[in-house]
Amino acid sequence: MGIIKIKDKTFKTSISEAEIRQRVKELAARISSDMEGMNPIFLVVLNGSFIFAADLLRELTIPCEVSFVKLASYEGTDSTGVVKEVIGLTTDLTGRNLVIVEDIVDTGRTMKQMLESLGTHHPATVSICTLFVKPEKLVVPLDIDYAAFSIPNDFIVGYGLDYDQQGRGLKEIYSLAED
Repeated sequence: MGIIKIKDKTFKTSISEAEIRQRVKELAARISSDMEGMNPIFLVVLNGSFIFAADLLRELTIPCEVSFVKLASYEGTDSTGVVKEVIGLTTDLTGRNLVIVEDIVDTGRTMKQMLESLGTHHPATVSICTLFVKPEKLVVPLDIDYAAFSIPNDFIVGYGLDYDQQGRGLKEIYSLAED
């Protein structure tokens, strides 16, 4: 098991690169089967989802479109828990099948707000695809259609997820080590 240090924190390997690749392939196969003939739009939530989305899209076997969005929910360094705006959404979503690609769903509050915001664009369907979900931390009911991993309420980095903007490029997932 690998140990790394990012800034002032120590992390240990918790999910290998091979496990991630296998789960992403499985998700892509399910989505490709479920959305055959639909030409969905994948809405990739930046910043954390970019690596996951790239790998997922390369594994799909269906035609699709991709758009990158950013959620505005922060004031300074604190999350308000309310998505004020979906930034970067320039595509007409009316009658389209959407797949939100997210890195991690923990409380579910941000995703719920995003779903409400997207609903005003009148899509045909909206599915949630996340690399990680923390079931213990969910406080709002969500139908998560595609989740690669259910994980405990640990702080993780790697494969797009960061600690203070560091560690996104790591190929494996690392959990915060007990000090």
